[in-house]
Amino acid sequence: MSAERLRLVRDRVRGFPDFPAPGVLFRDITPLLKDPEAFRAAIDLLEAHVKDKHPQVDFIAGLDSRGFLFGPVLAQRLGVGFVLIRKKGKLPGRTESVSYTLEYGQAELEVQSDAVEPGQKVILIDDLLATGGTMRAACDLMSKLKAEILDCVVLIELTFLKGVDLLKPFPLYSVLQYD
Repeated sequence: MSAERLRLVRDRVRGFPDFPAPGVLFRDITPLLKDPEAFRAAIDLLEAHVKDKHPQVDFIAGLDSRGFLFGPVLAQRLGVGFVLIRKKGKLPGRTESVSYTLEYGQAELEVQSDAVEPGQKVILIDDLLATGGTMRAACDLMSKLKAEILDCVVLIELTFLKGVDLLKPFPLYSVLQYD
Protein backbone atom coordinates (compact mmCIF):
# COMPACT_ATOMS: atom_id res chain seq x y z
CA MET A 1 0.00 0.00 0.00
CA SER A 2 1.42 3.33 -0.98
CA ALA A 3 1.93 5.43 2.15
CA GLU A 4 1.47 8.65 0.20
CA ARG A 5 -1.85 7.52 -1.31
CA LEU A 6 -3.04 6.26 2.05
CA ARG A 7 -2.18 9.58 3.72
CA LEU A 8 -4.02 11.49 0.98
CA VAL A 9 -7.14 9.36 1.46
CA ARG A 10 -7.00 9.59 5.27
CA ASP A 11 -6.57 13.38 5.08
CA ARG A 12 -9.80 13.67 3.05
CA VAL A 13 -12.02 11.86 5.57
CA ARG A 14 -13.31 14.21 8.24
CA GLY A 15 -15.01 13.53 11.51
CA PHE A 16 -18.24 15.13 12.71
CA PRO A 17 -18.78 14.60 16.44
CA ASP A 18 -22.29 13.89 17.72
CA PHE A 19 -23.74 13.14 14.28
CA PRO A 20 -26.27 11.66 13.69
CA ALA A 21 -26.64 11.19 17.46
CA PRO A 22 -24.78 12.23 20.61
CA GLY A 23 -21.61 10.20 21.15
CA VAL A 24 -21.24 9.20 17.48
CA LEU A 25 -18.23 10.39 15.46
CA PHE A 26 -19.43 10.39 11.84
CA ARG A 27 -16.74 9.69 9.21
CA ASP A 28 -17.55 11.93 6.25
CA ILE A 29 -16.17 11.00 2.82
CA THR A 30 -17.51 14.02 0.92
CA PRO A 31 -14.12 15.81 0.96
CA LEU A 32 -12.60 12.68 -0.62
CA LEU A 33 -15.27 12.66 -3.32
CA LYS A 34 -14.67 16.37 -4.04
CA ASP A 35 -10.93 15.82 -4.54
CA PRO A 36 -10.21 13.93 -7.78
CA GLU A 37 -6.66 13.08 -6.71
CA ALA A 38 -7.79 11.67 -3.36
CA PHE A 39 -10.64 9.74 -4.96
CA ARG A 40 -8.22 8.30 -7.53
CA ALA A 41 -5.87 7.33 -4.70
CA ALA A 42 -8.71 5.50 -2.92
CA ILE A 43 -9.58 3.57 -6.08
CA ASP A 44 -5.88 2.86 -6.70
CA LEU A 45 -5.57 1.31 -3.22
CA LEU A 46 -8.70 -0.80 -3.67
CA GLU A 47 -7.57 -1.90 -7.13
CA ALA A 48 -4.09 -2.84 -5.90
CA HIS A 49 -5.59 -5.02 -3.17
CA VAL A 50 -7.98 -6.81 -5.51
CA LYS A 51 -5.34 -7.42 -8.19
CA ASP A 52 -2.89 -8.71 -5.58
CA LYS A 53 -5.29 -11.05 -3.80
CA HIS A 54 -7.82 -12.04 -6.48
CA PRO A 55 -6.47 -12.57 -9.99
CA GLN A 56 -9.87 -13.79 -11.26
CA VAL A 57 -12.96 -11.69 -10.51
CA ASP A 58 -16.24 -11.75 -12.42
CA PHE A 59 -18.18 -8.94 -10.71
CA ILE A 60 -17.94 -6.14 -8.21
CA ALA A 61 -21.20 -5.91 -6.25
CA GLY A 62 -21.90 -2.53 -4.64
CA LEU A 63 -24.11 -1.96 -1.63
CA ASP A 64 -26.79 0.71 -1.74
CA SER A 65 -25.86 3.50 -1.85
CA ARG A 66 -22.26 4.48 -1.23
CA GLY A 67 -20.97 1.22 -2.67
CA PHE A 68 -22.28 2.69 -5.93
CA LEU A 69 -19.69 5.49 -5.69
CA PHE A 70 -16.65 3.20 -5.54
CA GLY A 71 -17.86 -0.03 -7.13
CA PRO A 72 -18.44 0.98 -10.77
CA VAL A 73 -15.09 2.76 -10.97
CA LEU A 74 -13.27 -0.23 -9.47
CA ALA A 75 -15.15 -2.62 -11.78
CA GLN A 76 -14.23 -0.52 -14.81
CA ARG A 77 -10.56 -0.50 -13.78
CA LEU A 78 -10.62 -4.29 -13.41
CA GLY A 79 -12.50 -4.83 -16.67
CA VAL A 80 -15.42 -6.60 -14.97
CA GLY A 81 -19.13 -5.95 -14.54
CA PHE A 82 -20.88 -4.18 -11.69
CA VAL A 83 -23.90 -5.55 -9.80
CA LEU A 84 -26.34 -3.43 -7.79
CA ILE A 85 -27.38 -4.59 -4.31
CA ARG A 86 -30.30 -2.33 -3.47
CA LYS A 87 -32.73 -1.61 -0.71
CA LYS A 88 -36.00 -3.53 -1.16
CA GLY A 89 -38.32 -2.25 -3.87
CA LYS A 90 -35.74 -0.40 -5.98
CA LEU A 91 -35.00 -2.99 -8.68
CA PRO A 92 -37.22 -4.04 -11.61
CA GLY A 93 -37.81 -7.64 -12.62
CA ARG A 94 -37.44 -10.81 -10.59
CA THR A 95 -35.35 -10.33 -7.45
CA GLU A 96 -33.93 -12.25 -4.52
CA SER A 97 -33.95 -10.60 -1.10
CA VAL A 98 -32.70 -11.06 2.45
CA SER A 99 -33.85 -9.43 5.67
CA TYR A 100 -31.46 -8.25 8.34
CA THR A 101 -31.58 -6.49 11.67
CA LEU A 102 -30.59 -2.88 12.20
CA GLU A 103 -30.07 -1.14 15.52
CA TYR A 104 -33.58 0.30 15.15
CA GLY A 105 -35.49 -2.40 13.27
CA GLN A 106 -35.49 -4.59 10.17
CA ALA A 107 -34.37 -3.89 6.62
CA GLU A 108 -34.12 -5.83 3.36
CA LEU A 109 -31.61 -5.92 0.53
CA GLU A 110 -32.28 -7.30 -2.90
CA VAL A 111 -30.55 -8.12 -6.15
CA GLN A 112 -31.91 -9.09 -9.54
CA SER A 113 -32.22 -12.87 -9.72
CA ASP A 114 -30.04 -13.06 -12.84
CA ALA A 115 -27.32 -10.73 -11.54
CA VAL A 116 -24.75 -13.51 -11.18
CA GLU A 117 -24.53 -17.17 -12.17
CA PRO A 118 -23.65 -19.92 -9.69
CA GLY A 119 -19.90 -20.09 -9.13
CA GLN A 120 -19.14 -16.60 -10.42
CA LYS A 121 -16.53 -14.78 -8.35
CA VAL A 122 -17.79 -11.63 -6.62
CA ILE A 123 -16.24 -8.90 -4.51
CA LEU A 124 -18.63 -6.86 -2.37
CA ILE A 125 -17.91 -3.16 -1.82
CA ASP A 126 -19.21 -0.38 0.40
CA ASP A 127 -17.83 2.83 1.84
CA LEU A 128 -17.88 1.81 5.50
CA LEU A 129 -18.14 -1.21 7.75
CA ALA A 130 -19.65 -0.50 11.17
CA THR A 131 -21.56 -3.32 12.89
CA GLY A 132 -21.40 -5.47 9.74
CA GLY A 133 -25.12 -6.14 9.39
CA THR A 134 -25.60 -4.71 5.92
CA MET A 135 -22.43 -6.28 4.50
CA ARG A 136 -23.36 -9.64 6.04
CA ALA A 137 -26.81 -9.41 4.46
CA ALA A 138 -25.15 -8.72 1.10
CA CYS A 139 -22.95 -11.80 1.60
CA ASP A 140 -26.04 -13.86 2.38
CA LEU A 141 -27.74 -12.50 -0.72
CA MET A 142 -24.82 -13.40 -3.00
CA SER A 143 -24.61 -16.82 -1.33
CA LYS A 144 -28.31 -17.30 -2.10
CA LEU A 145 -27.39 -16.87 -5.78
CA LYS A 146 -24.52 -19.36 -5.25
CA ALA A 147 -21.85 -16.80 -6.09
CA GLU A 148 -18.33 -17.33 -4.78
CA ILE A 149 -17.62 -14.39 -2.47
CA LEU A 150 -13.93 -13.57 -2.74
CA ASP A 151 -13.79 -10.54 -0.47
CA CYS A 152 -15.67 -7.74 1.22
CA VAL A 153 -13.90 -4.42 0.69
CA VAL A 154 -14.60 -1.05 2.29
CA LEU A 155 -12.92 2.29 2.39
CA ILE A 156 -13.43 2.69 6.17
CA GLU A 157 -13.71 0.15 8.96
CA LEU A 158 -14.84 1.18 12.44
CA THR A 159 -12.85 -1.55 14.19
CA PHE A 160 -14.27 -0.84 17.66
CA LEU A 161 -17.69 -2.06 16.46
CA LYS A 162 -16.22 -5.45 15.48
CA GLY A 163 -18.30 -5.77 12.29
CA VAL A 164 -15.63 -8.06 10.85
CA ASP A 165 -16.73 -10.76 13.31
CA LEU A 166 -20.21 -10.85 11.79
CA LEU A 167 -18.76 -11.38 8.31
CA LYS A 168 -16.96 -14.64 9.10
CA PRO A 169 -16.09 -16.76 7.17
CA PHE A 170 -15.91 -14.05 4.51
CA PRO A 171 -12.74 -11.94 4.44
CA LEU A 172 -12.65 -8.17 4.87
CA TYR A 173 -10.23 -5.61 3.49
CA SER A 174 -10.41 -1.98 4.63
CA VAL A 175 -8.26 0.90 3.40
CA LEU A 176 -8.69 2.90 6.64
CA GLN A 177 -9.35 1.66 10.15
CA TYR A 178 -10.60 3.77 13.05
CA ASP A 179 -10.60 2.57 16.67
